[in-house]
Amino acid sequence: MKKLLSLSLIICFLWVTNFAIAGEFGDLHQKVVEARDALITMVKNPDKRGPEQQKLVKDSADAVSAMIATMKAPAGKEQQFKEMSDNWAAFKKTREEELVPLILAGKEEEGKKIAMGIQKERLTKVLTLTKELDQ
Repeated sequence: MKKLLSLSLIICFLWVTNFAIAGEFGDLHQKVVEARDALITMVKNPDKRGPEQQKLVKDSADAVSAMIATMKAPAGKEQQFKEMSDNWAAFKKTREEELVPLILAGKEEEGKKIAMGIQKERLTKVLTLTKELDQ
């Protein structure tokens, strides 16, 4: 009886842990979407390029990075986690060092080329991997 109870508790713990991890990647996915939305607002609305929006763009991306830094890959998905993390790091670097400065300088067309090119690929990869890691 004690063995059955112990086994049941272990199974329940693993089940709950699995959902905790799953929820964590779902939360990450949402934070990535929020970071994307903050930047899209800046890109599409010239009147939304002031200090407040710039801070929101930076803070939302920093929140994603901070969250990734505290996370661990689910068992057996270490490569997917690394790929997601690496893509996010490259996305954020390009966003901060190239894309945002172009937008703020009024060079929307140059910025859109980057946004719709490599940045779109990276973001799509990050969002796809957060869903895969959430399963």
